[in-house]
Amino acid sequence: MNRWTPALSALALCLGLVLIVGVRPATPVVPPPSAVAALTASPSPSATSPTVTPTATPIPAIPPGYRVKIARLAIDLPIAEGDLERDTVRLETPNDFALHLPGTAIPGDVGNTYIYAHARRGMFLSLWSARVGDEVVIVTPDGRERRYVVSEVHPRVEPTDVSWAGPTSTERLTLQTSTGPNPEDPRFVVIALPS
Repeated sequence: MNRWTPALSALALCLGLVLIVGVRPATPVVPPPSAVAALTASPSPSATSPTVTPTATPIPAIPPGYRVKIARLAIDLPIAEGDLERDTVRLETPNDFALHLPGTAIPGDVGNTYIYAHARRGMFLSLWSARVGDEVVIVTPDGRERRYVVSEVHPRVEPTDVSWAGPTSTERLTLQTSTGPNPEDPRFVVIALPS
C-alpha cells in the first residue's frame, strides 16, 4: 500500500457521494485536509504500481475553456476545476460541467488527468455505454483538440478503490461517474490514452 492510498480512499468515497443521482447524505463526509496534497505527494514506488511517478510541485487548477467530447455518446461538456469543499462537504457539485480532480494532470501533460461528472442525462450518464476504441476529444482554451482513444472500461469499480486517481508516468485520461444512488454502489471508470 502506498502512503497516498488512505487519503485517496477518503477522496474516492467523497467523489462517489457527489456523483450519485439524487442522494444527499444526512451528514456530509469530510475529506481529510491531506486528500489533495496526497495526490501530488511523492509516493514510494512499489512493484505493484510501476506507473506511479513523483510530482515535485503542486499541479495547478485547470484553466477555463477546456471541454470534453465523446461524439458517439453525445457527451460535450465544459470542464471546470473540482472543489472538494463544494463537491464533498457542501454537496453542491455543479450540473452541466465535467470536473477536473484537483491535483491531477492538466490534459496534454504527462500524468493522469482525472475528470468526473454526474451520471445524468446530458452529462456522464451515457459514459455507461463507452466501448474500447471510442474517441474522446479534449478541446483546449485556444481551440486545439487533443484526441484520446478508450483503452479500458471498468463498469464496477469499488468506491474504495482509488488507484484510478493516482499519478502516472505517461499521459492518461480517466473519466468517472457513479452507477447508482447509494454511496456503496460501484463507480464507472473509463481510461483513454492519447491517439
